[in-house]
Amino acid sequence: MKKKMVCILMAGVMASLVPAQMVFAEGDSGEKTVVKFQTWNPGDEEYTHAMLEKFEEEHPDIQIDYTFMPYTDHVEKLKVDLSAGDAADVYGVQTGAMYKEFRDFEEDLTPYLVKEYGDDWASNYNEYAMSLLKGDDGEYYAVPLGLSYAGYVWANMKYFDKYGLELPTNYDELKEVCKTFRDNGEYPLVIGAKDSWINIDTWMNIAADINTEKLYSAIEGETPFTDEDLVQSFQIWQNCFTDGVFQDGALGVGMYTDSTDMYQKEGSVPMILNGSWSLGAYMDSDEQSQEVYNGEGANHKIFLMDWNNDGKIAPVEEAVDVSLAINNQSKVKDAAWTFVDWMIHEGADTLVNGQLQYMPARNDMELNVEGLNENGTENLEYCVEQGKNNVGGYREMAYAELKETISNELTELALGDVTPEEAADTIEAASQAQER
Repeated sequence: MKKKMVCILMAGVMASLVPAQMVFAEGDSGEKTVVKFQTWNPGDEEYTHAMLEKFEEEHPDIQIDYTFMPYTDHVEKLKVDLSAGDAADVYGVQTGAMYKEFRDFEEDLTPYLVKEYGDDWASNYNEYAMSLLKGDDGEYYAVPLGLSYAGYVWANMKYFDKYGLELPTNYDELKEVCKTFRDNGEYPLVIGAKDSWINIDTWMNIAADINTEKLYSAIEGETPFTDEDLVQSFQIWQNCFTDGVFQDGALGVGMYTDSTDMYQKEGSVPMILNGSWSLGAYMDSDEQSQEVYNGEGANHKIFLMDWNNDGKIAPVEEAVDVSLAINNQSKVKDAAWTFVDWMIHEGADTLVNGQLQYMPARNDMELNVEGLNENGTENLEYCVEQGKNNVGGYREMAYAELKETISNELTELALGDVTPEEAADTIEAASQAQER
C-alpha cells in the first residue's frame, strides 16, 4: 500500500513538471509543443483552418491553438493578456499605433531572420513595407504577411447599367449618381461609419487627394490641421453626409459584416467604400458571394475618386495588412518562430494566390491567383497598377491619441455637431499634445 501511494505521488510530481505548453495528443507517442496564435486577420474561415492544419501536418511536433477575434476585441484582449503574462505566443499586429503600442511585448525578430536568411534578408520584402516595420533602433519586431491599399470605391455595375449611369470620376458626379440611386429607391454610396477605421481611411483618402504632403506633414506634427487644405478635407467628409452621398443611418452600421454582406453577398447596394482586400470576395466559398461575384453577368469595378474636383484622382494609402509578432514572454519562442517563418512563406502564398486576401509583401512571390475570373483579374490589375504608381503614403498613423481624436471629430462632423473649422482646432490641439 505504501509503495502504491509513493507511485501516485511521484506521478503527480512528474505531471506538474510537464511544461504548460506541452501536450500529448491522442494516438501520438511523443509530445507536441503548443503555440497559441491570436489575430483578427486572416479570419475564422475554412481556408484559415485548412492552412493551419497543413502547417501541423508538416510540423507534427507543433500544435497551433488558434483564436480569431474581431480587430477591436483582439487589441483589447492583447492589452489585458500581455499585462497578465498570459497572451498568445504569436499575434497579429497592424503597422502604426498598434505596432508601436505593444513594442514592450514584441520579440526582436531580427536575430531569427539574420540567422535563417542572412544579413540582407530585408531585401526580400517590399521596401516600403519594411520601412513601416523598422523600429527606431533599426530592428524588426514583426514580419509581414501581405500588403493592402485603402481608398477605393467598389461598384456593382448592374445598378449603373440599370439606370444608364457612368462611373463617377469626381465628387460632383458622385453626388449626382447617388441622387439618381436615391430617387429610384436604391442605396447611394455605402459606408459602415460605425467603425472608425473606414472613416479614417476615407478621410485620409480625401485629404491625400487635396494635398498629400500636407496630410502626412500634419500627422507628423509639422503642418497644423487648421491649414485650409485640411479644413477642406473635413468639409468634404461632412458633405458626404449632408449631400446624401452616404446612406442614411451610416453611423449606426458597421463595415464587417453589415455593409460588406450587403455588397458582397446580397448584391443589394450599388457602391461601397473598402480597400484592396475586398478582392477576396471573388474567392469566397460562400454560395451567395459566388453568385454575386462569379454568377452570369456579374460585373464589379474598383476605382478611385477625385474628391475635390481638380481633375486628379486620389492616391491610395498603403499598409502591411497584418504582420506577425512573437510575444517576448513566450516560453516556446523557437516553435513560435518556426510557425511565423512558415506563415510568411507557405502561409502567405496560400493567402495571396489561393484566397486573394492580400497583395504580396515578398519580392519573390509571383502574383498568380488560382481560379480568378476575368472581372476579378481586371480589378486585381487595377489594384496592382495603383500600388506601383499611385501611393500617397502610409495607411496607419503611429500616434494613438491623435488617431482617437481624429476618429471622434469625424463622427462629430458626420452628426453635424461641429464645423470643419472647429474639428480642425480640436485635432490640432491633440496634435500639439501628442508625444512623437
